Formats: sequence, C-alpha cells, structure tokens
Amino acid sequence: MNDLVLHAREAGGKDWATILFVLCFGLIAINRAVFETRFAEFIKLAVSDKYTKIYKDSGNLLSWFTISLFFIQVISFTFLLQFLLSYFHLADKTSWVSFIQLFTFIAVFILAKFLIEKIIATSFNIEEFNEQFNLQKVNYRTYIGLLLLPVNVILFYNDSIHPVVLYVIITVILAASIISYLISLRIYQNLILGKLFYFILYLCALEIAPYYFMYYWFTKS
Repeated sequence: MNDLVLHAREAGGKDWATILFVLCFGLIAINRAVFETRFAEFIKLAVSDKYTKIYKDSGNLLSWFTISLFFIQVISFTFLLQFLLSYFHLADKTSWVSFIQLFTFIAVFILAKFLIEKIIATSFNIEEFNEQFNLQKVNYRTYIGLLLLPVNVILFYNDSIHPVVLYVIITVILAASIISYLISLRIYQNLILGKLFYFILYLCALEIAPYYFMYYWFTKS
C-alpha cells in the first residue's frame, strides 16, 4: 500500500496579485473606452496642464473616473510599499494578508488626511483654495500611481532586483512628487499669496507633519 504524503500548502501565493493587476489594467481599459477624450488628456499630464485646466471643478473629485483611478493608485502604492518592506525583510511580498493591511492603512491615511484638510479649510475660510489644490494633487498622484503599476508588476514577479534599480525607482518617484507639488504651487500662487499665513499653517499641519509621523512610526516599529 502506498503511503499518503501530505504537503503543506503555502499561504503566500501570487494568484491574488495577478488578479489585482488584471483588475487594475481592466479598469484602465474601461476608463479609456468610456472617457476617451478625458483619458487622452490625462495621459498627457506630464507634458501638458490642459487636463487640470479643463477638469478643475471640485466636483470631479467624486466622479467615477477619479474614484476608479484612486483605487488603482492605492493598489499601486501598496504594492510598492510591500515590496520595499520585503526588501528590508519586514514583510513578505507574496502575502495577501500584509497587502490588505497596507492597503487599508494607505487608504485610511489618504481619506483621513483629506477630511481633516476639509475641516481646517472651512475653519480658515480657504475652501476654494483647498478644493482646487487638492484636485491638483490628486491628479498628479494618480498619474504617478498609473506609471508605477507596470513597474510593480516587474518588481513583484522578479526575485532578483538589483538594489541600484530599487533606489533609482524611489528617487524618481520622490522627484516626480516634488515636481508635481511645485507645479501645483505655481498654478495657484495667486490664491496662496492672498492667504499666505493660512497656507503656511496648512503646509506644516497637513503636508509635512503626517508624513513625518508616518516615517517616525515605521522606523520605530
């Protein structure tokens, strides 16, 4: 009689990631088909500010186009964060449990920051500036998230990434984020100069402090 051999099934497979990647690219394809003109202008965001001028109304924050791309953005940044943590042996990049935890953390962080900004903007009577500035940041952050998606595919399925490549990716993302932020400041400089004191408070309380505390929490943990 043959002996029955049982093999332990690994919990950290890659099927869940493949499904998420396919879902993200599927959402991109749907947006391209349904919002053909808008998507075409959005893709040119790196070389043209036409998109931000056309879709500058704050109501665009709650449109299907923005919400669906926000979902993709959070997934993209979650994959990158999980890969970075796995690189430093703080997480397993194939663990879907870790992914859910990081996804929840990033989503809650962004949404909580957005709600606090709304409250403070109302208190300082700078709602108009906050809405337009927020929309501008969302557009560029989403754009970076989309460009990062194919990079995440390569990072996730490649088990031998050279450290130089990883640092180059991080540097490019940070540089793109800073440049997009400076572009937003240039576009809304008239509004900023009119409420400079409140903008400095806004900058310190909501643009610097949250990321500092998040960095502090990660390093201490």
